[in-house]
Amino acid sequence: MSEGTLPADGTPADGTPADGTLPTALTALVGVRHPIVQTGMGWVAGPRLVSATAKAGALGILASATMTVPQLRSAVREVKSRTDAPFGVNLRADASDAAERVRVLIDEDVRVASFALAPDRELIARLKDAGVVVIPSVGARRHAEKVAGWGADAVLVQGGEGGGHTGSVATTVLLPQVVDAVDIPVIAAGGFRDGRGLVAALAYGASGIAMGTRFLLTSDSTVPDPVKARYLAAGVQDVTVTTKVDGLPHRMLRSELVDTLERAGRIRALARALRHASAFKRESGLSWTAMVRDGLSMKHGKDLTWSQVLLAANTPMMLKAAMVDGRTDLGVMASGQVAGLIDDLPSCAELVDDIMAEALKTLKRLT
Repeated sequence: MSEGTLPADGTPADGTPADGTLPTALTALVGVRHPIVQTGMGWVAGPRLVSATAKAGALGILASATMTVPQLRSAVREVKSRTDAPFGVNLRADASDAAERVRVLIDEDVRVASFALAPDRELIARLKDAGVVVIPSVGARRHAEKVAGWGADAVLVQGGEGGGHTGSVATTVLLPQVVDAVDIPVIAAGGFRDGRGLVAALAYGASGIAMGTRFLLTSDSTVPDPVKARYLAAGVQDVTVTTKVDGLPHRMLRSELVDTLERAGRIRALARALRHASAFKRESGLSWTAMVRDGLSMKHGKDLTWSQVLLAANTPMMLKAAMVDGRTDLGVMASGQVAGLIDDLPSCAELVDDIMAEALKTLKRLT
């Protein structure tokens, strides 16, 4: 079983630390004050949000999949210019230029590498040899067991409540399975927003929580205000799962565009995907050959048709339309179910402080 909270020196009789922290295996591993992770959301988790998260004592994760390699290096240096606190970078292990991106992390002395898709044994070893902490994201127990066996330092487990690409197993079912299966720190994701959730995750045996939607809805997030307003106005039932964006289950806010996509026929959907593939080629600097290689990597080991692989070109550009350009009519808004419970826009510092204060209050009440 993975290690959850660790004892702290000088704790009061009720067991809560006197300094307002909750030391865990995660905080010890990555060197942050609080067991909270801000996930690497494409077009959202840029230098401003990541550095604000890091300054607040949590682990910020820079999203690199929507950046070129030079843009990634520049973004890493910008975060470092803003804070000395530890932070991480999210990578696509199956990207055609993954080796170049890993080189950036090693050259720039980045503390943590996280992965949306599990890296192979060799990639994990290369990062660990360079002193980088490796934290893959998984959606099943067997995947956690595999990467733990390959040497991953920790694992992030996302239940079906989480935003973006997601599975069908709820966090409360998936999390204890993984905690019981591996001997490395487990980070819980999917449905978390406050201190009560942090305590619940620790009770399950996790070493911390990861949140995307909650950090997206902060004043430090660069997402346009009209888009944030759409999130704040949403109820729990306004968050849906669709396969019509890229062929895979994708949790997002329901909108007029999502309704249109779900009604669209195959020819219309493929035509849209081709337009977006061309736009993403210009944005990312990738060649058509590299994009085809990435498509082959995505298809490998998954039950995807070539139509679904092509539809994957929809994702980055449709997210950019909303998250960068503010066009909710042309873009999609990835979202966890927890969006329906959020009604404010604190700074990252205020958010982390509130979560930790509520967690400690909850622990005192329980004891």
